[in-house]
Amino acid sequence: MEIFWHDACLAHDAGEGLWELPGDWPWLDVPEPHPENAARLRTFRHALQHGPVAEHLTWRTGRFATREELERVHTPAYLDFLQQACEGPDRVTLEVNTVVGPGSWDAVCAAAGTALEALASVRAGTPIAYALVRPPGHHAQPTMADGYCLVNNAALVAETARRDGLRVAVLDWDVHHGNGTQEVFTDQPDVLTVSMHMRHGPWGTNHPQTGAPDEVGKDGRNINIELSLGAGDTAYLRALDEIAFPALHEFAPDLLVCASGFDGSAFDPNGRHNLTADGYRQIGKRVAALNLPTVITQEGGYLRGYSALCLHTLIEGLLQLPEPLLDDPLAYIPDDSQCTTTDLDKVKLTHSPYWKAFVGSRPNPS
Repeated sequence: MEIFWHDACLAHDAGEGLWELPGDWPWLDVPEPHPENAARLRTFRHALQHGPVAEHLTWRTGRFATREELERVHTPAYLDFLQQACEGPDRVTLEVNTVVGPGSWDAVCAAAGTALEALASVRAGTPIAYALVRPPGHHAQPTMADGYCLVNNAALVAETARRDGLRVAVLDWDVHHGNGTQEVFTDQPDVLTVSMHMRHGPWGTNHPQTGAPDEVGKDGRNINIELSLGAGDTAYLRALDEIAFPALHEFAPDLLVCASGFDGSAFDPNGRHNLTADGYRQIGKRVAALNLPTVITQEGGYLRGYSALCLHTLIEGLLQLPEPLLDDPLAYIPDDSQCTTTDLDKVKLTHSPYWKAFVGSRPNPS
């Protein structure tokens, strides 16, 4: 399996704090670093280079994306605005928790270009390529940044492949709604987008999409799987087995793009779900069993130590290794799935007009 990396992804520095006035919290003696920081990506890399999965991996160097490539999913006006904001000398807040500064533009271009290099590798015959990049991208829409995301790497990979005539599906298991990817492809019947995410209230002014199942896109090509607070391994695996994979089989894509976040874990400060490291291992096994050419882009995951463990176990699953290589010392939260059936039935019934796989779906007896 190939892992794609570029050092310039570390150059983006969002500073301290999560809010519009970082540092303006006088009761904190030590300011919080921004959750999306370079240390998390370095930790992810270290886990893969020094963990027991290391011998199974080949590392490749990415590249910078060109302006023409970025314009495949973002408007020229937005890219002009973003590049100017990144010029410094001071940091600029693009929305309440998305900050850029000197070094951010290089990181943006490196993340996007490295994801495209992973696509090139898969199109040349590599079964699965993982773009270990930052900033993340799945919230970035054609005309705006959102949720730490500046350029939508997963959407760029999907759109590039689509323009080359491939039928593409995007599967997003980050705990947050993949609204940017949804927005890019909302009127595009040649791309299927599936997002599994926590149910949330209003997301914010830069996130007008709700993430609800009734946002079906053109011909039902957008599937939102909202999961209730505390959803764990069982909920996510059922969402894959009962909704995402039946739709994928019916859609029959030539390429699968996965937006991979680890903020669905029980210990992540930015998520409220209960996935374990083994849950991510099982997600990896199921994705690998599809036997589709697959590009994976790194999204969230903000408790960097546990997220790195989850990345390692996901890779174990993608490699379909017969035995786990690492144990999970923290997997003690009960897997409460009481609301899972209701969540999934709502999606099936909403999409039954569009997908034969869901025709005749009825709520399961309680």
